[in-house]
Amino acid sequence: MGAEVALLRRGRTDLGAVVTFTGLVRDLAGDNPISAMELEHYPGMTEKSLEAIEAEAQRRWPLQASLIIHRHGRLAPGDQIVLVATASPHRAAAFESAEFLMDYLKSRAPFWKKEETGRGDSWVDARETDEDALSRWR
Repeated sequence: MGAEVALLRRGRTDLGAVVTFTGLVRDLAGDNPISAMELEHYPGMTEKSLEAIEAEAQRRWPLQASLIIHRHGRLAPGDQIVLVATASPHRAAAFESAEFLMDYLKSRAPFWKKEETGRGDSWVDARETDEDALSRWR
């Protein structure tokens, strides 16, 4: 994570704010302990979707740089799932655009998540709260 942000900032003295968000695999789903999470995606489709939402953030805010790294495959509790970084001359734009990107990733990005628990495996749907968060950007 630190190396990616360092690359984003390298040689840049025009940045006023860099905001980062790191998403992690939790160890609980409700009251069920999670042993792992499996993230699936369609190569090509996923990258195009992430590029499109990143371009939308660039159109909405005065960003000088942005970055989305989203992992896939089998992950254990505590593993990093996602890194979002935004850089702007001003902090408000950096914070808002990072929230926008995360709200999109939580509800619209083409990733499918399956939690492995002691009670079996289950696919994770976007929560109503994730949809509500995304609706503020429409």
